[in-house]
Amino acid sequence: MDNGTSYQEMLLEMTGQKTVPNVFINKKHIGGCDKTLQAHKDGSLQQLLNGDNEDYDYDLIVIGGGSGGLACSKEAAILGKKVMVLDYVVPTPKGTTWGLGGTCVNVGCIPKKLMHQTALLATAMQDARKFGWEFDETVKHNWDTMKTAVNNYIGSLNWGYRVSLRDKNVNYVNAYAEFVEPHKIKATNKRGKETFYTGAKFVLATGERPRYLGVPGDKEYCITSDDLFSLPYCPGKTLVIGASYVALECGGFLAGLGLDVTVMVRSILLRGFDQDMANRAGEHMEGHGVKFLRKYVPTKIEELEAGTPGRLKVTAKSTETDEIIEGEYNTVLIAVGRDACTDKLGLDKAGVKVNPKNGKIPVNDEEQTNMPHIYAIGDILEGKWELTPVAIQAGKLLARRLYGGSTVKVSTTTYLRCIKTSFVYHSLFWPLEFTVPGRDNNKCYSKIICNKLDNDRVIGFHYLGPNAGEVTQGFGAAMKCGVTKEQLDTTIGIHPTCAEVKRQCCHLIYLGIFLS
Repeated sequence: MDNGTSYQEMLLEMTGQKTVPNVFINKKHIGGCDKTLQAHKDGSLQQLLNGDNEDYDYDLIVIGGGSGGLACSKEAAILGKKVMVLDYVVPTPKGTTWGLGGTCVNVGCIPKKLMHQTALLATAMQDARKFGWEFDETVKHNWDTMKTAVNNYIGSLNWGYRVSLRDKNVNYVNAYAEFVEPHKIKATNKRGKETFYTGAKFVLATGERPRYLGVPGDKEYCITSDDLFSLPYCPGKTLVIGASYVALECGGFLAGLGLDVTVMVRSILLRGFDQDMANRAGEHMEGHGVKFLRKYVPTKIEELEAGTPGRLKVTAKSTETDEIIEGEYNTVLIAVGRDACTDKLGLDKAGVKVNPKNGKIPVNDEEQTNMPHIYAIGDILEGKWELTPVAIQAGKLLARRLYGGSTVKVSTTTYLRCIKTSFVYHSLFWPLEFTVPGRDNNKCYSKIICNKLDNDRVIGFHYLGPNAGEVTQGFGAAMKCGVTKEQLDTTIGIHPTCAEVKRQCCHLIYLGIFLS
């Protein structure tokens, strides 16, 4: 054709594809030969040829009833789609299970913060006498009272999620989902009854579960964070194995409750985090009674005496020498990482590619897997942030793109994370509320990181001090808007607050490279 080159340029601009054939069906771009054959194999080609005439049970089936899955399902239902959510919690080796809502609500952020608050109250009572409060010296903590109150609140959230799904006409099924065909799943309930459902599109939102050690006695005698928050008895003298944020947070609030806590660390604290801040957090925890066994890994756990709690013997070896150590504890809490819950979903039958090393699912920037009708969100994604607010946002935006005509994607430039290691935090300033009790003088710390080649734009934020989560949220919004060091310097703070000290930022690091 005389103007063939123009058509080629237009197609390249539209599709990013230079090769032929360049296949479209009903105005939707499929791709070249390989992608067309793949669409035939997974059934999406026939679906496109039939238009909207393919008869599926549901427009959208969401597998996983955590924060991301619930957000996606409710948003899709609001947009008029027929939606199902399947959620099933496989019991831990200790038999622990929970209700609808996922890790954050049941065995993560929510109960963790409530138990952290319990520890903060212990510190507040210690401070209270310095402020003139007089009360009986005999003050003790009742684990069962705390556990019951926390779990009652979580139970109310579980019920609220079920009501919310029902109000939006989302069909919730408490069953384990497994693909048998690209558009068909088998749902198995706790009684073993199997039911089959078909869907036009699927969203995988199954999250992660704690990883065990793979040494004798780990599953038989140890617990994880999946068990801790509903543990029916006070854990007593506790060994926390791991140096993740889960390990330090749990060890921190247990120490804050007055328990004897030891943390066994294989190498460094908080791998992947700023090590200056991580070490300061560790020093703070040591200053408040948490003991650290550094450069050791457990080799076996044995039961010395059954009970609630019982007595366990832990054998560990040095990572640097041939030294072997032993210790006795009432409870051993494993917090060495988490694994994606994807291995038993039948993803091979659906044609979904999975990283065989870690079970994570690769997706594009629209959370789409290699199968065009199957999407994934949350902690199971390859190379993405494992944060509850990210999963919620991803779920909502995905539903709006699929069914609401939106093009908005999840922002990947600024994420916030707060670690609650124990009942107070460290840094290089002295919060006003610490002055009268004479506690932690000038041990709070703040730091920002700026890109000197981009007008001193703030690209990193670190804060160790009281109310870290509340302080960080506001600075995160500012960073997303591109705040610079000069703008922070010229902002008038709210006085007297810790956040105003952070605004002044006593420590500044300039980087001559662009970080995002």
